[in-house]
Amino acid sequence: MLTRKQQELLLFIHERMKESGVPPSFDEMKDALDLASKSGIHRLITALEERGFIRRLPNRARALEVIKLPEAYNPAAQPRRGFSPSVIEGSLGKPQPAASVAAKSSSDDNGGSVSVPVMGRIAAGVPISAIQNNTHDIVVPADMLGNGDHYALEVKGDSMIEAGIFDGDTVIIRNMTTANPGDIVVALVDDEEATLKRFRRKGASIALEAANPAYETRIFGPDRVRVQGKLVGLIRRYH
Repeated sequence: MLTRKQQELLLFIHERMKESGVPPSFDEMKDALDLASKSGIHRLITALEERGFIRRLPNRARALEVIKLPEAYNPAAQPRRGFSPSVIEGSLGKPQPAASVAAKSSSDDNGGSVSVPVMGRIAAGVPISAIQNNTHDIVVPADMLGNGDHYALEVKGDSMIEAGIFDGDTVIIRNMTTANPGDIVVALVDDEEATLKRFRRKGASIALEAANPAYETRIFGPDRVRVQGKLVGLIRRYH
């Protein structure tokens, strides 16, 4: 029987190796489990090794092998830690009358669509006023959204290109104020700058991480950052 943290770490390692073929670093594990130090990860790794779930490979840095998974493991039920864009290609949809931030349901031959307000552009350095005005609406498949209120933002810049988010894309955001490490979020810094970045924790601080090596990770005190929403979908227009 594994503890909750042991199982969480085991599945994080397993999913990362499926995605990239490379085990996560101890820093990445620490952030994913929201632990204060890497010593806790060392203890969890040792416990998993003793129970026969993983094996450390000698003479290789970061070399871990997952030997088995918990019997009750159900991949479909596991939360997604990263973001793999669900891309709608083609038209961005026709402008609709102004609406509140809550998405509006409608119906079509494909089983339902939802009208989502576009609230402006998002990029590092954009004032918060840029995401408070409903410029127009777009229509997206209802199954892209799930529960909750949603809004859309047009992406400006290339800071998230390695997460598959490009300049000119439109991102679909679930309106929420909390996030897990690894989520891509709309973050409001110092109540004046809105940015789309991957959410991490560095001890008591919050890190906003770009998905482009040309941009540095920015570290802030927890009182300086407020989560404004979580990325759930993406629309791309081809000219």
